[in-house]
Amino acid sequence: MGPVHGVKEHRVIEFVPIAAIAPATVEQVLDRAFGVDRHLRTAYRIRAGMVPIPNLSFAGVADGALVGTIQCWPIRFEGDDGSDVPLVQLGPVAVEPARQQGGIGRALTAHALAAAVAAGLADALTLIGDPEYYGRFFGFDASRTAAWRVPGPVERHRLLARGTGVPGGAGMLGPRIAALA
Repeated sequence: MGPVHGVKEHRVIEFVPIAAIAPATVEQVLDRAFGVDRHLRTAYRIRAGMVPIPNLSFAGVADGALVGTIQCWPIRFEGDDGSDVPLVQLGPVAVEPARQQGGIGRALTAHALAAAVAAGLADALTLIGDPEYYGRFFGFDASRTAAWRVPGPVERHRLLARGTGVPGGAGMLGPRIAALA
């Protein structure tokens, strides 16, 4: 991956596969960004037991230091009508607290979404996040997620999706055991 210019802080961010970064270093950034109790959140329950999708999960490195990460996960929507729809869960998007508000998270998200398009995995994406931010910059909304169930509490307006393959009916989100095609 090449360097990315244009984040507010005007430093070059290099995107590399997250697998190139020591897992403990990634975990430390996640802890600093979201707290050590982050594993209790509903988003973690949705993808329980899964590993991130390698070609959609990235680290942002600046001046040799990890400044942010994004991971994407294989999940599924098990519809009450018997449907079983594969989805990609975007997030967490973590940025070192001292580097937040500089555009790194937005650049990481745009990079992961471009990779999803290139891999043919952008037809059914979901995340839990700020609807104003993810709607304005990336086209996510809650228009089809109102009847979705998740394994834990969620603010309904923050359960977002985008893509032509996103189901609109009632059903449950959970881990996708079958491998990605």
